[in-house]
Amino acid sequence: MKRGKMAVFVVVFALIAPLLVGCASSLQARKVDVAQAVLVDPSILEKGKEGEALYRYINPKVDWKKYSKVMIEPVIVYQQAAMDAETRENFQTLANNAFVFLNNELQKVATVVTVPGPGTLRMQFAIVSAEKSGSVSNFTTTILPIGMVLSAGKYAATGKPMGVGEITGEMRITDAATGELLAAALDKRVGGKQVRGMFTAWQDADSGLQYWAELVRYRVCSFISSAVCDQPK
Repeated sequence: MKRGKMAVFVVVFALIAPLLVGCASSLQARKVDVAQAVLVDPSILEKGKEGEALYRYINPKVDWKKYSKVMIEPVIVYQQAAMDAETRENFQTLANNAFVFLNNELQKVATVVTVPGPGTLRMQFAIVSAEKSGSVSNFTTTILPIGMVLSAGKYAATGKPMGVGEITGEMRITDAATGELLAAALDKRVGGKQVRGMFTAWQDADSGLQYWAELVRYRVCSFISSAVCDQPK
């Protein structure tokens, strides 16, 4: 790169860098098709409010305070289309990461166990769909001013910035001893514009999984504990 062009690039990056620092690693999508729910009957899900999943269900009769343990089931990947070996490997990695994120977060507020029993919440999480980001496109829309303008317009229309990935996830919580449905949620997140991880095609989906794990930890803490719970940022 010639020195003159390098200087222009450095100046441009210096001007927009403050706008990028601290940006959310993932954003909630504007909508999700409730018919995508696979763990519960979609008809029981209601639209969530601000700060909640796009669709959710809470059993109004649950005595949450009687629960102190959590059992996390293996993460389900639900894809109707056939997957090639590479895609299957990527989804397996996402599923593994989702399980680790949930375990790391939930053990902060409850005892994580591996067998069902009284006072235990059974957590089941499904990756309903995921889409990787386009690394070249993501670089362009992150760094170049014209890309940022186009990205803003795209986000305003669809709720998803250009060049970023997305992921749809569903959670079901039941009583591990009785099987009673206690809560469920269906949500979708899209990538936020950021420098960190912009060359990793599945970073946006992974960031969505991390956020959901933190949100589940916060909700479980709020349900079963009287302590002050840290809300995900």
